[in-house]
Amino acid sequence: MRIYGHFIHGREVPAASGETFPSVAPMSGDILGYAACGTEADVEVAVSSAQEAFAFWSSLPPARRERILLECANAVEAHHDRLLNLLIDESGSTIVKARYELLYTPSVLRAAAGEVRRLYGDTLPNEKPHRLSMVVREPVGIVAVISPFNAPLALLAKMAAFPLGAGNTVIAKPSEETPLIAVEFAKVLYEAGLPSGVFNVVTGCGSECGEPLVKHPGVRGVAFTGSTATGIKVGHIAIQTLKRLQLELGGKNPLLVLGDMDMIKAAEIAAVGAFSHSGQICMSSARIIVEAPHGLTFAHALAKKAASLYLGDLRDERTAYGPLINQRAVEKVFRHVQLARAGGGQVITGGNVDHGLVFQPTVIYNPPRWGECWEEETFGPVALVTEVSSLEEMIAIANESQYGLSAGILTNDLKRGLSAARQIRCGAVHLGTHSFQSDPMAPIGGYGMSGIGRSGGKYSIEHFTELKWISVESGETSGPF
Repeated sequence: MRIYGHFIHGREVPAASGETFPSVAPMSGDILGYAACGTEADVEVAVSSAQEAFAFWSSLPPARRERILLECANAVEAHHDRLLNLLIDESGSTIVKARYELLYTPSVLRAAAGEVRRLYGDTLPNEKPHRLSMVVREPVGIVAVISPFNAPLALLAKMAAFPLGAGNTVIAKPSEETPLIAVEFAKVLYEAGLPSGVFNVVTGCGSECGEPLVKHPGVRGVAFTGSTATGIKVGHIAIQTLKRLQLELGGKNPLLVLGDMDMIKAAEIAAVGAFSHSGQICMSSARIIVEAPHGLTFAHALAKKAASLYLGDLRDERTAYGPLINQRAVEKVFRHVQLARAGGGQVITGGNVDHGLVFQPTVIYNPPRWGECWEEETFGPVALVTEVSSLEEMIAIANESQYGLSAGILTNDLKRGLSAARQIRCGAVHLGTHSFQSDPMAPIGGYGMSGIGRSGGKYSIEHFTELKWISVESGETSGPF
């Protein structure tokens, strides 16, 4: 059985303690390999490596960093099959979803390469005739990237690529559910020419490995994607040393279905938003709000679509969904469904485990608009369908959540749709489609308990650079004495 190390300074190294932990395929239950169990000692080595690399990487001419990132993108494409199979097995992804990640990853690396040449500054007008004032951008230093299990390649790449493009060095701590794909990704980047120490990976549990990384005084920025509860803990630790912080957290995302839509077509769109990757997407369409009198018609159409989704081998292109990541996730989803049922919700389809860690795509009509299932992120294949009488009420329900990550609006009336989009308090609102959308250049993040800051494109660059004011006096200076 393969034993993976951390990836530090261009090579795999074992944990300082010598301890490992298994990475288990959620679909089969097979052990795929063993990852290094990181501790504070391993973090210290990774930080030393990143500090050593920072002086070189940050001083490279933009064209050099751009070229290296482009070569990294090419290398990901060249190693497509090497990454694809591990991604499918370790994260329980269908082949269609895994291929999407392997299209997105080189795309985000190329987008970051393009931003390297756009680290723009400013010149400032001032009252002194002999003063030149300028503002320049500089990298913050070492950025810790803590990435999730649900898109372990695409999100890791996005979270790391833009800080790297800005001249920072990065230490990644992937989810303990998906450590192996992060190590393989780091090796691909190094083989493509990314210098040693610029991108390091330490694997392990949050308390033993992630917390020391966020606490470390040598780390000056933190990017985290994951649950709101964990994000709050990360933020509390990071703020103690005033680190630059970007958090992309949970969502209970609304999808508004207006009455002018064809309900069969709307259900087809909503099914993608609700059931892709078994609902394990922070932007999934969890609360579907339908304009009266179409609620029950829509719910039955969505249930029919959900029941028709094919479940087979993850490498079969017909397979539409797969397992949840672990038993705890299954138990949480089942609890939410039971609470919704107990509160009067009608489970039209699904509602139980199919086998192993696979939960049936579930549609619940008229759920209680209170309690865990309505208020908390389920992170599973559960769509809650509610009928209301007016667009104003739909918007009010969309906004009653503590979250504000993403929303979708299905309508043929652009005027009503745009009006609603401006009123919904979310980081992103998508007209004509579901709430689950992504783009390397778009600012991803949310309102309220969905996070702090934005990731993607120039927004990541701005977040992980410092502004410095430089002034030059070219004439005689005078003072009060």
